[in-house]
Amino acid sequence: MENFLDKLLEILTNAGGRIVLAIIVFIVGKFVINKLMKAFNKAKFVANMDATASKFILSAIKVVLYVVLIVSIIGILGVPMASVVAVIASCGLAVGMALQGALGNLAGGIMLLIFRPFNVGDYVSAAGGEGTVQEISMFYTVLLTVDNKKITIPNGSLMNANVENFSSEDNRRVDLTFNLGGGNDISKVQEVMLGVMNANDKVLQEPAPFAAPLSGIPGGLQYTVRAWCKSADYWDVYFALQKDIATAIGEAGFAGPAPATTVVMNK
Repeated sequence: MENFLDKLLEILTNAGGRIVLAIIVFIVGKFVINKLMKAFNKAKFVANMDATASKFILSAIKVVLYVVLIVSIIGILGVPMASVVAVIASCGLAVGMALQGALGNLAGGIMLLIFRPFNVGDYVSAAGGEGTVQEISMFYTVLLTVDNKKITIPNGSLMNANVENFSSEDNRRVDLTFNLGGGNDISKVQEVMLGVMNANDKVLQEPAPFAAPLSGIPGGLQYTVRAWCKSADYWDVYFALQKDIATAIGEAGFAGPAPATTVVMNK
């Protein structure tokens, strides 16, 4: 009985020592990882990268460091690595099926980094979301909407969706339409519209502003207005032209579309 108790005490002592050591290694390892990540954030090679690549690479480095830490703790606890590998191999299919979505998102993140359909800071519309790209992580991309809401989209969905990048080019075109009566002098209407666009400092002269009748509508004509501007000035130009052209049309006395006429047949 005494031998049994001594053996049990020895086992508990060894196990307790390993557990304490594993806890110490975890605490120290986590502290070291945080310090390393701060150092990587300040490193020159990271600073020279664009925001998209640097955030993705830093996320990958952090995951790898934690994997190394966990494997080290498993070794300290005395679990044979051969057994761990065997268990992982035997459960590989089940784990792969369970993590299918996560692995798809990881693959999507890698493809986003390689093909770069957008970068951090771009304004995009994709997979049902629209906003400014705030972060591209290993598994998800975060958009910030114009009304300050965050949209988190899985990278796998982004790689399988049509992506509209409104910031990829230096210039964008503002398209507006105005409905006027058919009896107005078309040349004068065009002159007024072009005058407003030419007076706006943010409207580019090359390509030149454009205004012309687009199609007929009940009681009049629909005019299209097209003006090019810097992508960063798009919304300023959009709202300014919407307001200034409408004001100029009113001041010029152009008539609106004729009201619809209802004919009632009496027997």
